[in-house]
Amino acid sequence: QVQLVESGGGFLQAGGSLRLSCAASGITFSNFIMGWFRQAPGKDREWLAAISRFGLLTEYNYSLKSRASISRDNYKNTVYLDMVNLEPEDTAVYYCAASATDQHRRVVVREAQYNYWGLGTQVTVSS
Repeated sequence: QVQLVESGGGFLQAGGSLRLSCAASGITFSNFIMGWFRQAPGKDREWLAAISRFGLLTEYNYSLKSRASISRDNYKNTVYLDMVNLEPEDTAVYYCAASATDQHRRVVVREAQYNYWGLGTQVTVSS
């Protein structure tokens, strides 16, 4: 049974920082591209960042303006998303997702390209 479990959300102040974690089980973690998405109230789910199987390649949504960093630890089967200079507009449910691939230097950005999803963690940023 595949599980992706996000953690690290909560109530934060604008200007602060956060680290989200996503622990995977039931998959061979290093066989998957990992991505982070978020969905704000009343908006579509938005892709934020992705990282290739061994971390050789990362890609970010330009809208994050270099405030985010994605990383992974294949020994811990965990992917991370670090964000700084939080804004109230960062308030959303944050999801991690996994996309199977046999390529080492590949990331994907579309929801449909991801096979497995976590249930999300709420992040609320107050001004």
